[in-house]
Amino acid sequence: MPQSPDVLDAVAVRTWCSLALEALGRERAAIDAINVYPVADGDTGTNLYLTVESAAAAVEAVFAAHETGSTVPDPADAVRAMAHGALIGARGNSGTILAQLLRGMAGVLAESGDASHLRTALTEAAAAARLAVAHPVEGTVLTVATAAAEAAGSAPDGARLRDVLDAAYEGARTALAATPGQLAVLGRAGVVDAGGQGLVTVLGALLEAAGGRPRERAVPAAPDVLPLTGDCAEAGPEGGPAFEVIYLLEAQDEAVARLRSRLDALGDSLVVVGGDGLWNVHVHVDDAGAAVEAGVEAGRPYRIRITHFAADRVRAGKDPVQRAVVAVVPGDGLSELCAEAGATTVLARPGEPPASGELVDAIRRAHAREVVLLPNDAQLRHTAAAAAEQARAEGVRVALVPTRAAVQGIAALAVHEPGRSFDEDVVAMTAAAGATRYAELAVAERQSWTMAGICQAGDILGLIDGDVAVIGADVPGTARTVLDRMLSAGGELVTLILGQDVPDALADELGEHVREGYLAVDTVVYRGGHQAAPLLIGVE
Repeated sequence: MPQSPDVLDAVAVRTWCSLALEALGRERAAIDAINVYPVADGDTGTNLYLTVESAAAAVEAVFAAHETGSTVPDPADAVRAMAHGALIGARGNSGTILAQLLRGMAGVLAESGDASHLRTALTEAAAAARLAVAHPVEGTVLTVATAAAEAAGSAPDGARLRDVLDAAYEGARTALAATPGQLAVLGRAGVVDAGGQGLVTVLGALLEAAGGRPRERAVPAAPDVLPLTGDCAEAGPEGGPAFEVIYLLEAQDEAVARLRSRLDALGDSLVVVGGDGLWNVHVHVDDAGAAVEAGVEAGRPYRIRITHFAADRVRAGKDPVQRAVVAVVPGDGLSELCAEAGATTVLARPGEPPASGELVDAIRRAHAREVVLLPNDAQLRHTAAAAAEQARAEGVRVALVPTRAAVQGIAALAVHEPGRSFDEDVVAMTAAAGATRYAELAVAERQSWTMAGICQAGDILGLIDGDVAVIGADVPGTARTVLDRMLSAGGELVTLILGQDVPDALADELGEHVREGYLAVDTVVYRGGHQAAPLLIGVE
């Protein structure tokens, strides 16, 4: 057991993160299984684990920076790193609220980690979390956090750090046990709030880091069948929004205030946490594109994750589906398209390719025994391979189809048939991807040498199968030339994916060009949303 510190110093913060991550790792599946509110998607434990994992990694990075000098980090640096790591790695509704709780605590504990400041830290954390949630509901993690703060405040004057934490932990446990009587959906399901259970676990780890001993706790078992009426139906797959949208946002306070109002009108489960120019935004909506566009208007959104509930939501206690597809996509429009086709998506922003951990997380969210992984980018080959290996170690059968572009992924997804054998499905998807040539248009940033000659800044480049093949002066002309070169070897279907600012007239013009010059070749058009390339082209 760790020694009992009088203050929460940097070592204690590090120990707290380590113990919390270990405890959530043990209880992750059980917490997932009792997750019925606000959405019965069975991922609260996983989201909390990933959030704390990011917080722990940030704290470890601070300690690593001090290794060469054999010094211990300042406590303020450790708690701020913990809060920042949780903010940038927050997942789901529960993880986002936990990030705000940690941020609220860090603001006080950066001054001092003694018992008196800890009381204030818990109070500030509970208040900050409530302010971050658009419509707070009792019987949730917010109730548990408030009870923990009130119990800590009732500890006698002069109490030690461990005593204050023990009071907070017991207050949280008592409040958690009462949640089924506060929230009807929990009472009907016979479970406590999953987010509140996760917070009790995190507080138990903090008590242990301070030298205390948390009481034995057991996560209640999930019911065999979850209700689909009343409150649950309002937040469930049949009656609630279709998408969960999460992103980090660089924006000023005034812009975020406007963003809250706009997102609140678009959907529910709105949680916006952060400050000092960096925010984590979480919302459930029917129009994922509109939620992302609202972020673009407010500032700079990135690390955007869009989850389609109809494909990814699983009832607590339900067995995994047999097969799923996980696809990396370069724009929010394609994310919606692939999600509607049943795929779990990972959004890749320009200059921000997803890490292997994000791909593993998506494979877990797919909740399937078999997964087909579509990286849709040649540069993600090794990252995707690493993610596939990790998922296989967790017992998931994963096939990596080496798609090098989004249009190849779309072609593969179009022939996906869950009803046939896994090997046959993978072969068919691989063949469809391999039969699709791909191209994209880009704007040259500077003068440079290319395989098509010397380009100047501002030129339009046509890349075919990854190499510059055409240098043009405008998008329409360059696109026509690229299409002619690709169709010279034959083709049956042209796929056009338009960027956010490209007018529909371009698709009409290119479609007419194909119809006039190439008999029996069809053209389909999709909106890619906020993608780096103004135009993506596929020829099957």
